[in-house]
Amino acid sequence: MTAELVRGQNHPLSEDRLEIRVSAGTPVVAGATLSDEHGTVHGVEWVAHPGAPTLPGLEVSRQAAADHRLAVDLDALPDAVHRVHVLLALPVGVGGPLSFGAVAAPFVAVTGLDGTEVASYTITGLDAESAVVALDLYRRQGAWKVRAVGQGYAGGLAELLTDQGLQQARQLATSINDAVASGLARSVAAPPPRTQDGDRTRQTAAPAFGPDQTGSPYGTSPGTPAPRPGYTGHTSSDDTSSVGQPSAPTGGPVDYSHPRRQNGAPPPPPPTAPPATPGRPAQPVAGDATGWSMEERLYNQVWGMFEDLARTTASYRSAVDFAESRMEKELDQVLSDPRSRIGGQGDAAREAARARHDQLVDQAKQVLDRDVAQLVAESEVVEPALPAMYARWDNPVWHAYRVPMEMPMAMRLGDLHLPESGPMRVPLLLRLPLERGIWVDSGRAASLDDTFTDSHDMRRLAMETAVAHAARLLAVHPAGEFTVHVIDPAGSGAQALAPLVQTGVLATPPAIGAAGVADTLSRLTQRVDLVQMAIRGGASDALPPGFDTAQQLLVVNDFPHGFDDRAVTQLRYLADEGPAVGVHLMMVADREDAAAYGPLLDPLWRSLLRLTPVPDDHLADPWVGHAWTYEPPLVPPGSQVLQQVLTQVAAARRAWHG
Repeated sequence: MTAELVRGQNHPLSEDRLEIRVSAGTPVVAGATLSDEHGTVHGVEWVAHPGAPTLPGLEVSRQAAADHRLAVDLDALPDAVHRVHVLLALPVGVGGPLSFGAVAAPFVAVTGLDGTEVASYTITGLDAESAVVALDLYRRQGAWKVRAVGQGYAGGLAELLTDQGLQQARQLATSINDAVASGLARSVAAPPPRTQDGDRTRQTAAPAFGPDQTGSPYGTSPGTPAPRPGYTGHTSSDDTSSVGQPSAPTGGPVDYSHPRRQNGAPPPPPPTAPPATPGRPAQPVAGDATGWSMEERLYNQVWGMFEDLARTTASYRSAVDFAESRMEKELDQVLSDPRSRIGGQGDAAREAARARHDQLVDQAKQVLDRDVAQLVAESEVVEPALPAMYARWDNPVWHAYRVPMEMPMAMRLGDLHLPESGPMRVPLLLRLPLERGIWVDSGRAASLDDTFTDSHDMRRLAMETAVAHAARLLAVHPAGEFTVHVIDPAGSGAQALAPLVQTGVLATPPAIGAAGVADTLSRLTQRVDLVQMAIRGGASDALPPGFDTAQQLLVVNDFPHGFDDRAVTQLRYLADEGPAVGVHLMMVADREDAAAYGPLLDPLWRSLLRLTPVPDDHLADPWVGHAWTYEPPLVPPGSQVLQQVLTQVAAARRAWHG
């Protein structure tokens, strides 16, 4: 039975390996500090936080999220540690709430590996505090207990860490806030919550472990929510996402009511996979997910594959970390005993420790290989079935391309994979309409395969990547609903821009020189001002006659070349205010070229989704925070698909304008 604690109450802990689950309703930072019997934290190496998430016996989330899972192995903690303090804090400088009084009361629970709650605590009574010590796990007379604390600090993490005796408290708080802001900037936004349709459910093979075992020694990856029903990498009972992922229905009839189709018929059921042969997984089918259309079902299926791969990899990595930690502890125990340090007894103990380590790792690898093989089989079925907006440029679906009649849910920005995923590639689908700008980084010269690309080639590849993204955005929007502008101050991107210029899909020729930069930025900032005034005044139907109501995309090459201080200010304004009124930014730039502006442009870079023209492991998933390798969606060499698609777009635009 779960003990529902109130502030100051404690409860004994009967297990050594635990999870601490956090549900806050808004993104928070979750961390932990280790202290001695007096509650003193002796250094930054005793603090687990997103910038340094792993300590012996403790692992926390790598990014801010609404839901967290912290893994604790009390038996693996150093002997000098007598207390584990679980901390929550609101992210700083990311536009979120400033105090816990403005959000729902956070809920924390201590659970076993099977998900059974041992104790829970709802942190009430917070007001101006922006950081709080939620729980303490403490050792007394050889036994561990949990205490509900709920001590808040209006001064944030810096005040909290100072109160725990950490001398470098302010410096560490600053580094934690920087790590969180960086993590949020590189995180791929998860799909919006869908409360009625739920998540996809798939027929899958039975788990390789028993009901009390998982591929991870902690059950699920630290900092990750529970998996969806049907997922085989973990076993758990709930399904919540770090950024508000939907929960699948747990039983009873499905409610097909839809916020925009209250009187509509229920959506058609997804395709049913062929029955599984006993002992073998069911055969995957394309569209095996919930949704109102095949497009939506495929979108949800791709995101389900993305989540599955993130979770099974997290489980494997957590298992390997645990195996290594346990082996190190067992070897330390052998070395600490003079009687077994040398001789046959010591050698046998060391061999036994290594054998147990290898057994755990092999077991976890078998589960990973099984899950990846299942995902690869699903990908081989799903990839050929994707519509043009989700497909690679080499997919034959583009040969039958027609300008769409309505904007799709999303479009493909490239592919993602992990080192453990082998041939598995997950499409990176970006939700439409755009919610943030894109930055194609032309400054990284070294790729993951140790090849070196000189700066000239990087700039060329970056511009070609931007053109491919812009062309896809034009291709997935109906005629007259998406307009592209280009700023190319020095004309260095003329060759890459040729497909856009020659087919006539641009609103105006690329702007060159300082005068062209100033004119284009002035027109777009005036547009943002005008639309904002119309919306705030409740007169959105009173825009001037002939006003272009299409979404606008500004592609900027070679920033900051040709930009004066006023132009830089206007660019920042477009990045901040433009997306809300349909004006979007795509930067092709090397951040080092703008180093003279110092921290002035840091908010600009953080507001943009950074992509690269060569494979690079800079993107994070919204569940675990893995560093995923991103591969850009380049057009195959010699292919005419881009010109053919843009030619159709241009013809549809001319017909639409009459």
